[in-house]
Amino acid sequence: MPTKDERVFAALIYVISFFTAFVGPLVIWLLKKESSQFVDYHGREYLNFFISYTIYSIVAGVLSLVLIGFLLLPVIGIALIVFTIIAAVRAYEGTDYRFPLIFRIL
Repeated sequence: MPTKDERVFAALIYVISFFTAFVGPLVIWLLKKESSQFVDYHGREYLNFFISYTIYSIVAGVLSLVLIGFLLLPVIGIALIVFTIIAAVRAYEGTDYRFPLIFRIL
């Protein structure tokens, strides 16, 4: 079971992503990944999530030229918010959360 500090830092990775999408979570992950396997897992999971949904957003932006992307972009935006909130709650509870539909790069 992760300690309270580990749970807070893991949840903070997701919460701070609402304010700084990439830099904040990256800094927390880089500072804490050596000292906590739990924070390392959630940091990797968030960065994979960020990379995957950035690619999805770029593809949807390109598809906006043929009007399909205008339907996909709001869906992607809502999914980003919902999945990030779910992950923050699960991290604070001390459980692992695997995002659906992401590439496992890290």
